[in-house]
Amino acid sequence: MGFFLETLFGGLMAGMLYALVAIGFVLIFKASGVFNFSQGAMVLFAALAMARFSEWIPGWLGFNSMLLTNLLAFMIAVVIMIGVAWLIERLALRKLVNQDGITLLMATLGISYFMDGAGQLLFGSATYKIDVGMPKDPMIVLENLFDGGLLLSKEDLYAAGIAAILVGLLSLFFQKTATGRALRAVADDHQAAQSIGIPLSRIWVVVWSLGGIVALVAGVIWGSKLGVQFSISLVALKAFPVVILGGLTSIPGAILGGLIIGVGEKLSEIYLGPLVGGGIENWFAYVLALAFLLVRPQGLFGDKIIDRV
Repeated sequence: MGFFLETLFGGLMAGMLYALVAIGFVLIFKASGVFNFSQGAMVLFAALAMARFSEWIPGWLGFNSMLLTNLLAFMIAVVIMIGVAWLIERLALRKLVNQDGITLLMATLGISYFMDGAGQLLFGSATYKIDVGMPKDPMIVLENLFDGGLLLSKEDLYAAGIAAILVGLLSLFFQKTATGRALRAVADDHQAAQSIGIPLSRIWVVVWSLGGIVALVAGVIWGSKLGVQFSISLVALKAFPVVILGGLTSIPGAILGGLIIGVGEKLSEIYLGPLVGGGIENWFAYVLALAFLLVRPQGLFGDKIIDRV
């Protein structure tokens, strides 16, 4: 029982990180109708910026404080991601307003390759580390209930807590602020929102900036766990089946979808892997997403598909 709970907990922690990347997809799709294929590249680009500025700032300013260095590096990375959002809206999206969805999808695919190349050109292609002070040592809990207790990762706990806080802040932003309500209006109907004076271009910059900040947080967490390397953009691909499972327009769906996939892939790898030769963790999410596409293509919390004739 204790081993099962450890596996379950590990799946929940991984699922929170998948959900964090998936939220970036949902934010951009809700406000612009664009399935942002470049979200994984944004995660990598933001993580590279954070890692490299964390290395450069002490030499530039003579800081010895890791906290101050990381704070400055994070703020610089936020400014960079907002600048990226402005450039994307200015140079790509503004010229593709009211185009077919496939046109916008191909545009984000091009942005993805451009950002991969730009990240390598600006920040290098080696493996870099991000140290934001999250503890690496495991801890043992519930020793009185289970023989030997449960072995949990402190780093995973911190990461899940950060992800939960970010999700809560985004929910408050959408519900309580004028800009958040404008984003929801644009998500419901672009033309109606424009007709009442909501500037579509500004809204798109805001939502892509939010997507960039979410990508930065996800990149920092993944970079702290795995190191900043180009495989991070592949890890972010796990967010595709998450949004398919939860629904392209639902933040709660992204969270629940991430948790289901995180837990499902861990449990299936442990308990079914020996029966089929292993490797289930690599393809479980995509098979589950395919099954949902066949029986419920809008996902668990997506808008219902209504055909009118």
